Amino acid sequence: MADISPLLPVSSSDGSSDLTGQATCRRPIKVVVSIFFGLLTVGLFAALLIRNNGSVDYVDVHENERGSLASMAFEKAENLKPVSRGLAAGVSEKSNWVFGGDLPDHPWNNSMLSWQRTAFHFQPEKNWMNDPNGPLFYKGWYHLFYQYNPNAAVWGHIVWGHAVSKDLIHWLHLPLAMAADQWYDKNGVWTGSATILHDGKIVMLYTGSTTEGVQVQNLAYPADQYDPLLVHWVKYPRNPVLVPPPGISPNDFRDPTTAWLTSEGKWRITIGSKINKTGIALVYDTKDFINYEMLDGLLHAVPGTGMWECVDFFPVSETENNGLETSINGPGVKHVVKASLDDDRHDYYAIGTYNNRNGTWIPDRPNIDVGIGLRYDYGIYYAAKTFYDQNKKRRVLWGWIGESDSEAADVKKGWASVQSIPRMILFDKKTGTHLLQWPVEEIDSLRLKGKEFNQVRIQAGSVVPLDIDSATQLDIIAEFKIDSDALEKATGSSDASFDCATSGGAAERGALGPFGLLVLADERLREQTPVYFYMTKGSNGNLKTFFCNDQSRSSKASDVDKHIYGSLVPVLRGENLSIRILVDHSIIESFGQGGRTVITSRVYPTKAIYGAAKVFLFNNATELNVTASLKIWQMNSAFIQPYPNL
Repeated sequence: MADISPLLPVSSSDGSSDLTGQATCRRPIKVVVSIFFGLLTVGLFAALLIRNNGSVDYVDVHENERGSLASMAFEKAENLKPVSRGLAAGVSEKSNWVFGGDLPDHPWNNSMLSWQRTAFHFQPEKNWMNDPNGPLFYKGWYHLFYQYNPNAAVWGHIVWGHAVSKDLIHWLHLPLAMAADQWYDKNGVWTGSATILHDGKIVMLYTGSTTEGVQVQNLAYPADQYDPLLVHWVKYPRNPVLVPPPGISPNDFRDPTTAWLTSEGKWRITIGSKINKTGIALVYDTKDFINYEMLDGLLHAVPGTGMWECVDFFPVSETENNGLETSINGPGVKHVVKASLDDDRHDYYAIGTYNNRNGTWIPDRPNIDVGIGLRYDYGIYYAAKTFYDQNKKRRVLWGWIGESDSEAADVKKGWASVQSIPRMILFDKKTGTHLLQWPVEEIDSLRLKGKEFNQVRIQAGSVVPLDIDSATQLDIIAEFKIDSDALEKATGSSDASFDCATSGGAAERGALGPFGLLVLADERLREQTPVYFYMTKGSNGNLKTFFCNDQSRSSKASDVDKHIYGSLVPVLRGENLSIRILVDHSIIESFGQGGRTVITSRVYPTKAIYGAAKVFLFNNATELNVTASLKIWQMNSAFIQPYPNL
C-alpha cells in the first residue's frame, strides 16, 4: 500500500465529484477582486512605459540585429494560425501551426522526415509530447515527466510520460506515470510540479480536467518512496484537493507550482488564472497538501496579459554563481515570476521582491513586468519549468519546443515536439535585469572532434565557408570583434524602432549589420538559417544590439514557419559579441551574450540535410568589417531508449 505518512490528517471529503472545494479563504473573493483592481491601476501605468517590446535601454550598452544574404526567391508561408485542439476546454493551443490559404503540403519523403528527428534532445520514441512536468533529482536519478499522447502525433489524450537519467543527457524511458483514468482527470492529466518534503519524500500536485471539463488540482505520490526510479504512482483517493474558487472560470485554474516554505512553516503554492484579460497568480498555503487556505491577495497580476499558464516562482542569488533551493529568502536574494501566456504562447519573466508575510511579489522594473517585458526565449519555446538540482546546487530550466511544420508532416513522421537542452539559470549580476541561461555542463560530454578558426576577417558584404565535415549535430562557440573605427565613423540614425521580427531578415543590409553565422545551409545557399547580430546607432551616438534568427530562407518548403525571431541583447562596455549555437537536425538553440538573450528555432530544410548541411560566416553590413574566432565541435548522439527489463 502506498505510504501517505507525509500527509497530515485527511479532509472530510468523501471523494465524490462534488466540486464545492476544500480550500478555505481568509476573506470572500470580493476582497481578492478589490486587490486585483488596485493592481490593475498600477499595471496600466506600467503598460504605458513599455517600449521596444519591453526591452531596456542601457547607457553603456550597444545592441544589434538583422540581416543576411542573397535576395533569392523563396516561397513564404502566410496566414499562420493554430488548430483549435484545447482552447474550448480552457487549455492552451497545444498544437503546432498550420497554414491558411491554398498552400499545399510539401512532398516530404522519408529521408527528409527521418533527418528531422533530433540526436541529443529528449523526445519520446513516437507520438506527441508537450509541457515538462515535475522535474526533480531523487536517489541518484534525474526524473522528467511530460505531457504525452500515447495514441497519436497530435495533441489529444494527455497522460504523463516518464523518463530518468543520470546526467540530464542520456535518458531511459519508463512506463507511463499517470493515466487519465479518474473522474477528476478523465479529460487530461495536465501540468504539475513535484515538491520534496523535509524527510525527502515526494508529493506531486497536478491539474486534472474532469469529466465535465473543470480544471481541478490533484495530489499524487510514489507508491514506493524507496524506489529510486519512482515507477509507480498513486493518486490521492479523495482528489481533487483544490477546485476553482468563486469568481474564477472553471477553465482558468491550472498548473500548480513547486511548493515553498513560509516563515510560519507552511507550504505555499501559486496557480495560474485570469480575471477578464488580466493574468493572475493565486496563492494557497497548506500544511498537509490536502487542506488549503487561499490567501487574501494575489502573488501578482498584470493587466492585458490574459491567462497565465505554467506559472513558476523561484529565488535567485544576487551574489553567488549557484542556484537556490525554492524556499530560500533573505538578503541578497531576488525572486523570479514566470508565466506562460496562453494568448501568445511565449514565456515571460521578471525579477523582483517577494513579501513572505502576505505572499505578494513586486517587480523591480514595472516597465518590464511579467508578460510585457523579457522572455526566456524569443523563438519556439513554451511551458518552461525549473527545478532545484540539489545534486549540483543549481537551478535547471526545462522547456517544450513545439513543431512549426504542417500537422500532416508530423503524422507522417510519427512524432511531434521535443524538450530543450536543460539550461542552468542564474541572475545576471552585470545587468541586474536579466537572467542568464546556459546549456547544462553535461552537454559538453557529447563533444567529439573540434575545430578552431582564429581571427577570421569577414569583410563587409562577404560570406566565408567553414570547413566542417558534417554540420547537422554541432556545438558552436563564436566571438566577434568589431572595427572600433567603423563604429565611431558610422552615421547616427533614428532607427530606434528596429525589430527582428518585422525586419527584412539577414538579407537587409545596414551600416553595422547583420553579421554572424549561417547554419543548416546548403553549398549554394538556397537554404540557410542565419543566426546573427544587427547594430543600430542612434542620432545621439548610442548603440543598440539585436540578436536574431532568420528562418525566412530555412527551407524550400512552403508549409513551414519562416518567421524571423529575436530581440535586443544587452552588450556592456568592453564586451565582445558572443554566440553559442547548438544545432541538432531540425532544432537550433542560440545563446547570445552568455545567455542574456536566447532563441530557439525549428527548421525543416529539404536540401541542407545530411552531408549537404554546411556552416558559413557572413557579414552583410555595408560599413563594418568583423573579425571572428570560433570553435566548432561535432556532437555525438545521446543514448535515449527504454529502461531494460521494465
